[in-house]
Amino acid sequence: MPRSWVDGLEARARASLPAPVHEYVAHGAGAGTSRDEAAAAWRDVRFLPHVLHDVTDVGLATEVLGTRLETPVGVAPTSLQRAVHPDGELAMARATAAAGGLMVVSSNAGSTFADIAATGVAWWLQVYLPSDRTLALPLLERAVAAGARAVVLTVDTPVVGSWEPAGDRVWDVVDPAFTRVNFDEGHDTQPGAEKALDLGPHDLDWLAERTGLPVVAKGVLRADDARRCVQAGAAAVWVSNHGGRQLDRAVAPARALPAIVRELADDDAEVYVDGGLGSGTDVLAALGLGADAAFLGRLPLWALVEGEHGVGRLQDRIRAELVEAMRLAGCRRVADARDVVGSPAPV
Repeated sequence: MPRSWVDGLEARARASLPAPVHEYVAHGAGAGTSRDEAAAAWRDVRFLPHVLHDVTDVGLATEVLGTRLETPVGVAPTSLQRAVHPDGELAMARATAAAGGLMVVSSNAGSTFADIAATGVAWWLQVYLPSDRTLALPLLERAVAAGARAVVLTVDTPVVGSWEPAGDRVWDVVDPAFTRVNFDEGHDTQPGAEKALDLGPHDLDWLAERTGLPVVAKGVLRADDARRCVQAGAAAVWVSNHGGRQLDRAVAPARALPAIVRELADDDAEVYVDGGLGSGTDVLAALGLGADAAFLGRLPLWALVEGEHGVGRLQDRIRAELVEAMRLAGCRRVADARDVVGSPAPV
């Protein structure tokens, strides 16, 4: 499969999707600076490959929070998947399950947790917490009952970052049934349903107690915040700037990752990253900088235009590129990538 197929995914999606849907997926906050810098930051990473290493058999299997996966590349949570393709999360889940990967499901998903789980995919739930935390309990209970293996708390969104053109345009062409199907009817109109402005470390422990699941803090860019999350009970920290959709000019995840990995080097907490990853070589850079897993956000959505087949084709391509990059770097296993970065992206 030519790399040009991957490089052309967004253009094909733009030609196929209603303009407001494409804009919704593609947009970044403000001037789009953070969105645009993310991919370039991965390209700034340089490798120091090993030689004279037997790379006949290269394995991508890994384990995250106790779940064995066949690949360290997961699917990040994104909403409006059914606006991109009628099968939405189910197509994404089937392709991810076939790849042996992990899917993180948005709390705003347009498919039920039970239907997603029925595909056999390993999955986590992403959540925002409302001002009245008790309003989140029915959603959490449904996810636990359907077999979610972890809860991912988005910590970088006390308010939704503004962008132009106005985000409300998407609702002119999208069926409201394509989102938030796992919430109780009338949830959004209840007092206290708005996003919490007082989110704090105690919420990580609250989620763990209420669900009995490991909790991941997603949206961390600072080493001191990563430390606070782990001290508060987070099992993992997810380095992310929300795809550049929140605070514009927030640092690229590739540049924030090394300091967070160093800060947590003596802890049991895992570290993940997303933002601008577009190839298997980018994934090798993420692993080399210390990430335990890397997640793709927009790219699987562009591939979803072609349904399960498109997502599966993308995952096959990223896997093939990662295997080749690992061979050329002298790595046989995911853990071997930890010492092949010679020049990380400058902070």
